Amino acid sequence: MRRFALLPVMILLLAATEKLPAQSTYISDVPVGIDWIVVPDGNPMSPEKIELGKQLFFDKRLSGDQSVSCSTCHDPDKGWADDRRFSQGVRGALTSRNVPSIVNVGLHRTFFWDGRAASLEEQALFPLENPAEMDIRLEQLEERLRGITGYRHQFEAIFSDGITAENIARALASFQRTILAGETPYDQFRGGHADALDGEIGQGSGIFFGKAHCGNCHIAKIYTDHQFHNIGTGLDTGTQDRGLATLTGREEDVGKFRTPLLRDLARTAPYFHDGSKATLEEVVDFYNEGGGKNPRLDKHIVPLKLTDDEKKALITFLREGLRSRDYPRIKRPKLPE
Repeated sequence: MRRFALLPVMILLLAATEKLPAQSTYISDVPVGIDWIVVPDGNPMSPEKIELGKQLFFDKRLSGDQSVSCSTCHDPDKGWADDRRFSQGVRGALTSRNVPSIVNVGLHRTFFWDGRAASLEEQALFPLENPAEMDIRLEQLEERLRGITGYRHQFEAIFSDGITAENIARALASFQRTILAGETPYDQFRGGHADALDGEIGQGSGIFFGKAHCGNCHIAKIYTDHQFHNIGTGLDTGTQDRGLATLTGREEDVGKFRTPLLRDLARTAPYFHDGSKATLEEVVDFYNEGGGKNPRLDKHIVPLKLTDDEKKALITFLREGLRSRDYPRIKRPKLPE
């Protein structure tokens, strides 16, 4: 875990910047390549709140039958994601979409594959109430945590109103903003180390931003455009997941999903919203063939005509060029009693 999770958080007030909104707060102690993580005004960071959020994240008592925690699906040993196509919640229920990694989740502007949450605080409450995930009423969770002396004392020390669903979400969001990874070979290259992308990694980088046009959506440095695209995934089930259209109600948004981040991609298989591709080789083949054909396919998804050597180099870049040297590994906390 980065040091701001244990020591006072370093905060920048960048009121005079041209790139970022005035009067915003940012975490400045971040890995090379990240730059900053936005902290909302209504949920300032503190070491105590981060620690509380970490405890909540690993605590199975947050689920209705006390069988799963947030870390069950976002496992630090599995890229802060899950290595199964669909994750298992309470009573053996399965999620309807593949669980994305939460590494660098603070870079996102919307959350979930369909963007239905506008903040990490809002996102934190969805899995708690979802019958296929943690399946607990927020009122029940508040009552349960109030019965745990250690939690009650921590909440009362951090929040004036103690244990509430909103404060549970604030603590979880604060912890998740500290799950950061960076200093990849590509980050080092952008920082002026020309030899960081030698050999096949460099060839793959050229293909990523050149012939394969991956950088159109996975924009350099952040590796997302914060947009939603139909690439033709999920067609093999017979019923296409409506994706963004679930939120907007617009038919043109059917099958659109948020562009994911790509750092440490090799740690987070399987891939896509439906977990349909088990390896990076399958992912590259999928794009090379022009995605999944359907009437709403994004206009940028076209056959790439990569050679076998080009595909190999591209996969090397995805696997090695985007692997973080500064990766979040933490010791699981002792839970309050």
